[in-house]
Amino acid sequence: MTLGWGKMRLAMLAAGALALLTGCQTSTLAPRTTAVAPQTRPASLVAPVTPAAPTVSRASAALATYYTRVQADLLTRGLLRTDGGGPDTQFTDTMLVRNFERIALAEEYQRGAGLTPSSGDSSAVKKWLKPIRVAVEFGTNVPAAQQPGDRAQVAQYAARLSRVTGHPITMSARDANFHVLFVSEDDRSSIAPRIRQIVPDVAPSALRLFDTLPRAIHCLVIAFSEEPGGFEYGQAVAVIRSEHPDLLRQSCVHEEMAQGLGLGNDDPRARPSIFNDDDEFALLTSHDEMLLKILYDPRLKPGMSVEQARPVVMERARALAGSNPI
Repeated sequence: MTLGWGKMRLAMLAAGALALLTGCQTSTLAPRTTAVAPQTRPASLVAPVTPAAPTVSRASAALATYYTRVQADLLTRGLLRTDGGGPDTQFTDTMLVRNFERIALAEEYQRGAGLTPSSGDSSAVKKWLKPIRVAVEFGTNVPAAQQPGDRAQVAQYAARLSRVTGHPITMSARDANFHVLFVSEDDRSSIAPRIRQIVPDVAPSALRLFDTLPRAIHCLVIAFSEEPGGFEYGQAVAVIRSEHPDLLRQSCVHEEMAQGLGLGNDDPRARPSIFNDDDEFALLTSHDEMLLKILYDPRLKPGMSVEQARPVVMERARALAGSNPI
């Protein structure tokens, strides 16, 4: 099993932004009375019974408040950019090669060891060869009004990733091999069992994290290889918290789905990029699209070392970025 974990998006907030969630006041309404006996309503006018909305726990409500403050703080500081990069984020083909080797050819965490950091040594090319079929699922406590937008967002992004990589990536409710799970804190107990249904032989270490998932982890993806110890991906599961406000939730979709394609590491020098723990960019950038184009060059095979991949990477980087900053 190969694990490709999403970054832990550690948000730095001002001390005042960590105030506790206060309770909401509600008005008490006395029932109206009447001396006229009500008549039976015709059957055609009887209001349909709609399922009651799930009750939100204090823990989930507190997380929603916390993440709203996280997003507001980041936006106030000029972070979570959605412009994809510009004149202030120039990079060269040499920088693109370096960033590719750090993001695509190094491990952020030890394989099969949960969130245990790796030594940072180079690994190998990790990618999909088989077509990717994406399915979106929602926990029972995810607001119904939020679901259509999230589903459409994943579908649009999957189509973009397919165009960028040239790899077949489609939405499919049947035989999916890339599952995007939107879950709330109140759905926590169902996450590990669902992952075990998708990947029956998943290592226990990959599931224990969900028992005590810290709020610093906004979202994550687990990618599984076709063969034990291999580098060709065959299954992936992304887990995204539904308590995030819209932009943070979209940011998680962009990062985790791209990391699940094989860009599994982060590097502080990568810019403009979402594969950087500084949260400067919220959405996939022009630089990141180039990384994906390089990774899905047919000449790069799963398991190739840095030395084996470098000639192709350098050639593609020159063609995409040129010798001068862009």
